[in-house]
Amino acid sequence: MADSSAWGDSTTQSSRPASTQSKSSSKKANRSSEHTPLLQRTSSDIEDDERPERPSSSAANSLLRALNGSDSKSKTSSWRWPSIIALFILCAVAVVIIVLGFITPHVVEEYTMQAMDFQPTSLSIPSFTSSGVQARVQGNFIMDASKVKNKPVRDLGKFGTWIASEVESKESKVKVYLPEYGNVVLGTATIPPIKVNVRNGRITPIDFVADLQPGKIDGIRQVANDWVDGRLGQLRVLGVADVPLKSGIFSLGTRKVKQALLFAGNDIPAMPKYNISKLNVHEVDLPDGNKGVAADVSITVKNDFPLDFTVPPLGFGILVDNCTPKEDQIMVADATTGALHIKPYESVHVKATGVVRTLPDTLTSACPKSDKSPLDAILGNYIHGHKSIVYVRGSDSPSLDTPKWITDIISDITVPVPLAGRTFGNLIRNFTLADVHFKLPQPFADPDSPESNPMISAIIKVLVNLPREMNFPVDVDHVRANATVYYKKKELGILNLRKWQAATSSRVEPVGDEPAGLLVESAIENAPLEITDDEVFTDVLQSLIFGGKTTYLDVKAEVDVEVETALGTLAIKRIPAEGVVPVKLSGDSGGGGFSSFSPKIGNLSIIDTNPSGLVLQAEVNFTNPTNYSATVPFVDIEILTNDTVLGHAKATDVLVVPGRNEKLIVQAVWDPLTYSGEKGKAVGKEILSQYISGLNTTLTLKTHKNTLPSQPALGKALSFFNVTIPTPSLRTPKDPDNGDDPDDPDDRKTHFIQSTTMHLLTSTAVFELLSPLSRSTIFLTHINATAYYKDDVVGKIIYDLPFAIPPGESTSPRLPVDWSLGSVGYEAVRKALGGTLKLHAEADVGIKLGEWEQEVWFAGKGIGAKVRL
Repeated sequence: MADSSAWGDSTTQSSRPASTQSKSSSKKANRSSEHTPLLQRTSSDIEDDERPERPSSSAANSLLRALNGSDSKSKTSSWRWPSIIALFILCAVAVVIIVLGFITPHVVEEYTMQAMDFQPTSLSIPSFTSSGVQARVQGNFIMDASKVKNKPVRDLGKFGTWIASEVESKESKVKVYLPEYGNVVLGTATIPPIKVNVRNGRITPIDFVADLQPGKIDGIRQVANDWVDGRLGQLRVLGVADVPLKSGIFSLGTRKVKQALLFAGNDIPAMPKYNISKLNVHEVDLPDGNKGVAADVSITVKNDFPLDFTVPPLGFGILVDNCTPKEDQIMVADATTGALHIKPYESVHVKATGVVRTLPDTLTSACPKSDKSPLDAILGNYIHGHKSIVYVRGSDSPSLDTPKWITDIISDITVPVPLAGRTFGNLIRNFTLADVHFKLPQPFADPDSPESNPMISAIIKVLVNLPREMNFPVDVDHVRANATVYYKKKELGILNLRKWQAATSSRVEPVGDEPAGLLVESAIENAPLEITDDEVFTDVLQSLIFGGKTTYLDVKAEVDVEVETALGTLAIKRIPAEGVVPVKLSGDSGGGGFSSFSPKIGNLSIIDTNPSGLVLQAEVNFTNPTNYSATVPFVDIEILTNDTVLGHAKATDVLVVPGRNEKLIVQAVWDPLTYSGEKGKAVGKEILSQYISGLNTTLTLKTHKNTLPSQPALGKALSFFNVTIPTPSLRTPKDPDNGDDPDDPDDRKTHFIQSTTMHLLTSTAVFELLSPLSRSTIFLTHINATAYYKDDVVGKIIYDLPFAIPPGESTSPRLPVDWSLGSVGYEAVRKALGGTLKLHAEADVGIKLGEWEQEVWFAGKGIGAKVRL
């Protein structure tokens, strides 16, 4: 066995030939050099010339002799157990040194890097210094072998760290580099001595204070800006340190430690969530004697980190976007925060004050090719509930105690902060119209122009709820709006109030649960109302006229206001407003409809004629039952009887006021033949005959598509509303001496033939006539009449010579009478000689007026007839 030769007795060794010993010595001398290994082979290898011999030393020989025995008696004696144990320990130590020192450093290092786990419990900053911060780190260090996947590495690592037990580092400096940013130094940390237990599963509490110094400011800013802008998809960090280590009394030398960490995805923290818990906006006095607007804000920020430190007072600038992203952002306010204490895992409550000193022209001026300014865009998004972006940029600190390096870092870091919009559905408490005046379209306006729409003048009254955060005076100077009008959730039309209107405002103090308000009043003039749905408009008119109740219209508007504030005139655009506008036809609570409309026509005159018709003019009196006034530049209305168009009535520049309207001039064209052909001519003859006979006749007035030439849809929508009026009557006092009975309904009617005088001897009759015209003379071209006493014929008159009937009352020439001698009627006339009796007459009469001629029939009852010789 190799062991027997290796551990042979001394006699065997001393009996070797001298030549052999000298040869060995020679080889030994030749081979001893600086390349000689520190550990030699066993004695069994001496016989192999290619192997180096084990060097002899007194210590080694003494140890071998002690273990094997030097006297002759030890050849057969047993081993001494203390010597065996000592040898075993020496061999074990040698193996550990060889393994730890020469074979396994890399394995142990690999094990250490994988098994090491540090769980921070607190990171606090006791103080900020002029060059950095002092950071106190607390946590638990543990070696967790289960994290090492490679079994040989895990086993050797556990064994090696069990042997070492504890490792202590001396003071060292750690530099952190950013490889992807040109290896810029992010910062330097001075770490004090730290001792940890490196055995598996042992927990070592760690508590130390490190001095941290920031690296290059520009590099830190670049990383921060990339993170803020969302460009930091990943971040590679390289830490480099020369760490002196020792374990117990053994020095492990200085280790150069390099550790690269890659942060990506969820490893990179997102912007912390925040909530604005309080906002108070108020006026402040500025040092220059002017006034500004300040906003005190309380913000709660969620803190998910074990941080504990006090942030010194900081200053910030508040900026907003310009017209385009290429242009510089606009500074609008300065903000400051006080000293802020941050506690581990506790929400942070930040109190900040921002001051707006003035509004830059770039903020309020309209952008090129737009009517909106940057301020309009921000406020528009905010009040419509959309998100806007404001930017917070670091600025000079309000406190001299704040280290300069902090302001240097944050001065070029801009953080976009989403400003959540706020819906103002309840901002407008009430929206009403008062003193409404309607103006119908101009007759020949371009259909696409504003003048082609009905126009409204009114007083707009808007009651605005003032937000509780607003604690500064507001004065509204001008308003404008674009309003959509609805009826039963259907769009009726659009009310165009795009022109600025002067306004006044007054504060309304809070009452009960109602907040304070601002009452804004503005008189609008001639705002176009574009009817967008004719059917809905028809429904509205039907509700107004026939419903007998108040009709409610919903108004949804976007209101622009010009506000005088401490910062000057500020235009706030597109404020959403909703309101209900009650529309009444009369001032009483019951509505009233058009029952009191009661149009009356008087002073009828003929101003022109043609072969088939007449042009008439009259004065119209009527009552407007609504609370609204209207201006009518032009209107054309059809005149009908039994759905047959007989003519048209036209009016221009008519002003209609609430209540009684008198002496409004209206012109009408009477031409049944032109408008309705032969049927119209026959209907026209019938209505004229009934009219001059004193019968109850009516005419219907109806709109049509050309009622308002520039708004055919409006005229068509109104066409359902037919106004029927009595034909103008001629009223004269009744004369009992002429046989009129005031109590007889027939005698209370007006007759074309007022009375007649019959002459028995000359067989003639003279008629007292009442012309329905006040200015024109009518000619009767022929008469074929029969007079009756009750149902018996008195006589006939046939006369073919024309005679004139001037305006008012007149007397006809003596007309020949062919008596019906022997009849009951003639006997009644003869018996009434010197007195009067009642007759009635039926006649066919030819009428001529200028170029117009018409044949009509006449039937008169209750005609007082005087009988003379």
